Amino acid sequence: MMQTQTILAELFPNELEYQIDNWVIRGSAKTKIGKVEIIGTVDSAAINQAIAIRLANEVLDVIAQGKKTPIVFIVDTQGQDSSRADELLCLNRTFAHLAACVDLLRRSEHPNLAIILGEAVSGGFLSYGLMANQIFALQSSQVKVMDLNAMSRVTKIPLDKLQSLSKTSAIFAPGVENFYKMGAVDEIWVNLDEQLVENAIESQQTHIQDFLTDNRRQVAKERDGRLLCNEVVDKVLSA
Repeated sequence: MMQTQTILAELFPNELEYQIDNWVIRGSAKTKIGKVEIIGTVDSAAINQAIAIRLANEVLDVIAQGKKTPIVFIVDTQGQDSSRADELLCLNRTFAHLAACVDLLRRSEHPNLAIILGEAVSGGFLSYGLMANQIFALQSSQVKVMDLNAMSRVTKIPLDKLQSLSKTSAIFAPGVENFYKMGAVDEIWVNLDEQLVENAIESQQTHIQDFLTDNRRQVAKERDGRLLCNEVVDKVLSA
């Protein structure tokens, strides 16, 4: 909790207000480009049905105001809640609903960005953080779909083989640096100040239409993170 407070104070030194309730953070802050809304999760939240619905509703409420207010998504999640109850309540569909709400936010031309403060894992990250126009991560953050042990169990590829592949291929390796190479993270932040968020939002406001196109696979190729992705996509589209 203290780390979250310190980081937010550095990024939003002016009129920062927020509340944390059951791992959900909701607040606002004043920046040089106006008010920004803050929505997300903290303390490595395991995102369940209730949290996902709450996040979706908060996004829809901001859209309904019709002011195109920027949203900063705070990401700190260990992934989806693995309880049987949440699975029976169709958590996957609720995640899809949350992702659709963030997509509506984007198409409604709200500037928006995600900041990974701690963990960003699996469906908990994919459903809202990875949907944002831009994703920024602290250097100390932990970003992954699953660890190599779990990947080995799912894919049946021996662990030592995956460990070897992860040394040369970003798509097999967890970590913020590898997600940067794959285009999933726009920048890795080392030193924090209020200008980081302000500059990102200001850039989006100037070129908001550019963010309606997902160019992450092109970025990944430029960063040598996904070497065959564009070739495969082109072959599928031309088949």
